[in-house]
Amino acid sequence: MVFNKRRYAAVRQAVAWCYRGGSISAEPRINDRIRVPEVRLVGPSGEQVGIVPLAKALELAQEYDLDLVEVAATARPPVCKLMDYGKFKYESAMKAREARKNQAHTVIKEMKLRPKIDPHDYDTKKGHVVRFLKQGDKVKITIMFRGREQSRPELGFRLLQRLASDVEELGFIESNPKQDGRNMIMVLGPHKKKTEAMAEAREAQAARKAERQGPTPDAESEGDTAEAPAAAAEAPAETPSEA
Repeated sequence: MVFNKRRYAAVRQAVAWCYRGGSISAEPRINDRIRVPEVRLVGPSGEQVGIVPLAKALELAQEYDLDLVEVAATARPPVCKLMDYGKFKYESAMKAREARKNQAHTVIKEMKLRPKIDPHDYDTKKGHVVRFLKQGDKVKITIMFRGREQSRPELGFRLLQRLASDVEELGFIESNPKQDGRNMIMVLGPHKKKTEAMAEAREAQAARKAERQGPTPDAESEGDTAEAPAAAAEAPAETPSEA
């Protein structure tokens, strides 16, 4: 009984260690780490070689100066491919990085206004809303009522309608104004998708960078060479002197 308890505790500890990432690796087995008698081999160009002994597959990998990578461990027999594993990992990491770079996260910005907002403050708040919509983000507009203002909800409604009308070229009313306690809330959604806004921002940044750097030396030299023949053509031809 004591032995069973110890064995059970050891198994639990091993499972916990695996869940923490102690002994389970997300990477596939390669080369000598593959421990099966035979594999279904795929060549470097994707051609099907067939089922071969593991020793033969490792010999072919050494002959091609490539790695033997297990790509389908649950198949019977496991599927292995000849490839440059270092290059494969690098390309996969770059693809994942590019995918994360282009990934668009839905962001909801919030802007709070008062029913009797000053015109200058309104223009400032509207500028922030315009900037958020240009970035492809949603904007939650909150009108905050205080004291006797709670008996005049039409003031907040008209203010929200005015704001929606001022930014209608960039956004639309995604959620109509509704009363929520002392507040009135409206959500504006952008016409432009987040990915499009990110792409335009990158293009604008690259254009500003190129403008700051100025023309390249090659472009300047090409301009000089193009001006030289033109100047030569414009110069008057010399008349021969009389003897």
